[in-house]
Amino acid sequence: MSAVPLSRRSLLLGAGSMAMAAGCSSGTSTASDTVRTALGPVRGNRRLTGFAFLNIPYAEPPVGALRFAAPVPPKSWTETKDCTKYGPTAQIEQLSAVTTIPEPSIPGAAYLNLNVFTPDPSSSAKLPVLVWIHGGGFIAGSPASPWYDGASFNRDGVVVVVLGYRLGIEGFLHVEGAPDNRAVLDWIAGLEWVRDNIAAFGGDPARVTIAGQSAGGGAVWALMGAPSARSLFRAGISESGALTQPNDAETAAAGAAAFTQATGVPATVAALRDLTREQLQQLQDKLPQPGVGANPSVLQLAPVADGTLIPESSAAMLNSGRSADVPLLIGFTRDEFNMIAAKVTDATAPTMLSAMGIDAATENAYRAAYPGLTTPQLVGQIGSDLVLRGPGYRVAEDHARRGRPTWLYEFTCGSTASGPYHGMAAHCLDIPYAFDLLSAPNVSTVEGDNPPQALATAMHKAWVEFITHGDPGSAWPRYTLDKRETMIWDDNSHVAQDPFMAQRPLWTH
Repeated sequence: MSAVPLSRRSLLLGAGSMAMAAGCSSGTSTASDTVRTALGPVRGNRRLTGFAFLNIPYAEPPVGALRFAAPVPPKSWTETKDCTKYGPTAQIEQLSAVTTIPEPSIPGAAYLNLNVFTPDPSSSAKLPVLVWIHGGGFIAGSPASPWYDGASFNRDGVVVVVLGYRLGIEGFLHVEGAPDNRAVLDWIAGLEWVRDNIAAFGGDPARVTIAGQSAGGGAVWALMGAPSARSLFRAGISESGALTQPNDAETAAAGAAAFTQATGVPATVAALRDLTREQLQQLQDKLPQPGVGANPSVLQLAPVADGTLIPESSAAMLNSGRSADVPLLIGFTRDEFNMIAAKVTDATAPTMLSAMGIDAATENAYRAAYPGLTTPQLVGQIGSDLVLRGPGYRVAEDHARRGRPTWLYEFTCGSTASGPYHGMAAHCLDIPYAFDLLSAPNVSTVEGDNPPQALATAMHKAWVEFITHGDPGSAWPRYTLDKRETMIWDDNSHVAQDPFMAQRPLWTH
């Protein structure tokens, strides 16, 4: 999810990691850099830590009659397919002109593709698999980001798969004559591809962990609520996840009506199918952007409880407990969207709080939970809590209450870089630590000149342990309702007992 364009991604990073992934082709095919998938052979790049196979199709391009249809498996091929460069992306326009995560937009219709990073495709070791679903508010984001390069995970014996999927109107709008949750169907089709093909890349289809950040973290939760997906993964990681999604059916219908009101175009297959992607983008741009404002935790374009693929909304799942019973590693950053406080004044704060549904009593309760904040700072904190921190905490509490393996964290390492993130552990800034990619060009622009490698080493190791064993290791206790032990990731990482005692009444009411 990308609740505020500036706070989602406010400074571009360079493409050094992308060059590492896409610029190391040997030029000749060998037994190691060519893999035969169930559909045909693919050739990838040999790299220092393994191999990268980029732009492998997992479904037919969603064009023509397939524009708003469920994904269809791609046609097979016989000639070796060159998979040495990133393929087309669903994103044709970034969420904002300047973004925190580098998110390339690559033209082309065949964007239902995936990237595989593997230590050794010829290995018989049956390595654990991480399937990463990118964020971007369900309307933007790119699987070709260098922040999602699998090099460090490959170094540590994990196969990484990064999925592309339909975004915005094409992926999520409730459209008459089309199945709901088309992007969710894309995620499932990608996971089915992993099930059927990952062994050829040295991975174990029985040891798949799904993971994502922001909207990608929300994707993990949506898949946990989709019965047809549960045999396709054994664990989940949700970083700063958009966990109030999936929406209920009424919200989806209201979103379709709002789309028609804003654009003058009916939300029907007949009206939308023949429009160009650029025309759809122009229509999408007329909708309210994801943001910290009225109903800040609800996104118009997002997974929906359609009654079939996803039987229940997020709120209903928390009541029924019918989400997947799998190990779950979940958490959030300390200051997710707190940078919005820079645009808030004492004069505008009451209007913003009212728009977010915060009455005087709730405002006072937040002031007690976060003593010492100015009114603008409090508005930023409340927005962060409503959008991500509170929903993430509720999911962790529910998962643990039902005796399911749960690990909760808060990332508190503040940026030392000058600019809007200074001093903040903001949205997205934990990703280079989890992926151990602090050496990627321009990470220092966002994180500061000397982001602590020791933190990246420890955090990445915990992720690797969880992906490998379903448990991040003895240094990080399970989250239980008697102790509520939570990992605090910082320069001096430690486990804290019940660190959100003051916030719990606000987050779980």
